[in-house]
Amino acid sequence: MRKNRKLREGAEYHVTARINRGESIFESDESKELFLDVVKRAKRKYRFQIRNFCVMGNHIHLMLKPGKNESLSRIMQWILGVFAMLWNRRRQVTGHLWGDRFFSRIITGVLDLLRVFLYIDNNPVDAQLIDHPWGWKYGGLWHHRMGIRDITDKPDLIIRTFFPEHERI
Repeated sequence: MRKNRKLREGAEYHVTARINRGESIFESDESKELFLDVVKRAKRKYRFQIRNFCVMGNHIHLMLKPGKNESLSRIMQWILGVFAMLWNRRRQVTGHLWGDRFFSRIITGVLDLLRVFLYIDNNPVDAQLIDHPWGWKYGGLWHHRMGIRDITDKPDLIIRTFFPEHERI
């Protein structure tokens, strides 16, 4: 039996989801772009903010804050479900794409927010995919520096203060 998900109105969450069997389906730019396109579509369908994100080889990270009266579970079910349908259709396969249900944890205060934000920025560096996080095109840092606002919004004062590298170049 699964544990109940901890939800709180107005909370921001660190959300992760892993591909089934640890397969690295996000190795190609095409698959990462497809996932980001689904997130953009979700932002038109639901009210939510993404402060930071990272698409890795076999998993994703989001700092996601649902809007008033929006459901984290409904938002993630739509994103993960639509992506899986599109992925399976393009590859002409059937079956589960995502592993276990997505993980979410409420971000509890400013220090936790900063820790999670930095963790997401550094994920591709820690995986030895790049030397510096601003070089990862499929993360919030690259989008912030390029002024791209379709996934994330403009960094707020907390992020600009503690992570000035997130300013547009």
